[in-house]
Amino acid sequence: MVPRILREKGISFARIRSHLLNSWSMSWPMIFIMLFDFLINLTDVFIAGKIGKEVQASVGFVSQVYFIFIVIANALTVGTVTTVSRLAASTDRDALRSTIYSVLVATLAAGFLLSVGGYFMLAPVIRMIGVPEVVKEYGIPLVEIYACGLVSHYFLINTNGILRANRMVKQSMITMACVCVINVALNFVLVFCTPLGFKGIALSTALSYLTGALINALMVKKLFTGTRRFSMEIVRKVAAIGWPAGLLQIMWQLGSAMLFIILGRLPERSVEVLAAFTNGLRIESAIFMPAFAFNMANAVIVGNLMGEGRKKDAFRGGLVTAAIGVGIIAVLTLLVVLNARTLSGFLSGHDAVVSESVRYLYISMASEPFMAWAVIIGGALNGAGDTRGVMKIVSFSQWIVRLPLAYMLGIVLGLGPAAVWWSMNASILVHFALITRRYIRGRWVHYA
Repeated sequence: MVPRILREKGISFARIRSHLLNSWSMSWPMIFIMLFDFLINLTDVFIAGKIGKEVQASVGFVSQVYFIFIVIANALTVGTVTTVSRLAASTDRDALRSTIYSVLVATLAAGFLLSVGGYFMLAPVIRMIGVPEVVKEYGIPLVEIYACGLVSHYFLINTNGILRANRMVKQSMITMACVCVINVALNFVLVFCTPLGFKGIALSTALSYLTGALINALMVKKLFTGTRRFSMEIVRKVAAIGWPAGLLQIMWQLGSAMLFIILGRLPERSVEVLAAFTNGLRIESAIFMPAFAFNMANAVIVGNLMGEGRKKDAFRGGLVTAAIGVGIIAVLTLLVVLNARTLSGFLSGHDAVVSESVRYLYISMASEPFMAWAVIIGGALNGAGDTRGVMKIVSFSQWIVRLPLAYMLGIVLGLGPAAVWWSMNASILVHFALITRRYIRGRWVHYA
């Protein structure tokens, strides 16, 4: 029965197998890239926890503020992957080289300006935000060091996007493996073996990003054989595709910072809850990172197929990649639930922090498969150029559902942190429903 239905819809088992192989070949290196990124973040939180819960809470909060400053890099990368993945599937080599060159010049310029601006702007911003004073005390020195590494991080993010858009994702994986090893090693050395102390957490990250940027520069240079030119028109085209993703990043990071503020205003144990939330997010990223890996792989897969004019295959390929991702995320979710207390205890020695981290994980895991599907399908839509649709859906689910509900239940009604965790689940279900509806309607296949 199933084979006949699939044949009636023009889908054969051979074609499904082809989609599976294509999706997996792009996805498995991305999973390792996200794993390396996860280990970097996990090490930061682990080291901070060994120093104290105040430093741990500060690292979590600063990471939210810092990533607001890399939205331009993320926006350019989304536009770059969409544009380059289509050109890589075409025969226009000159256009491909000029696009890569133009985007890299724009990335370096933006990264330098924001690195300088971030160094002078982030500290005053943190002083104005309503978080505990101890978080500000530790957070400001950390964020100043992170700001100095912005330009390297910008270049690393964008060149990783260029490599995967050219289906050179294994090369990107090698770079991120080096970044991970350097970051983890420097974390232990700089924090515990030098006078830098907790500041070594930020410096190790900045130095590892610089190393990764230099490695990627050598790899991307191979794509520059032949004619190349800088074109502002190309940059504008890439930015036109990427700006909704950039705005989405701003809305998301501001929303995440707002969650920290809401939790910081809880009447009891606010520092412990902030530390627990930081730990919970890091553990949850073991699941979110693979989902985001499939998101980025899906963008390339759909972009390549759209560039070849294979719109039906692009639609099917996006679904197959999402299905693979959800299956993997479901297994990871079960593992986290079964080991929630062990994982939480690994990151903190404070009983109150561990208990709240466990409660956060038990609640948040209920929505993980829905989150995975929504994120991976969103990658397919981004690859097709429907970045505005993704932006509207995610922003709505966070700012109209998550944050008002979290504030109302957690602060106004006094139901505490658990109510905030359930509010996050509610927003994910809304996100899942809306983005699935948009994908299935199929209008995005005409965005080429």
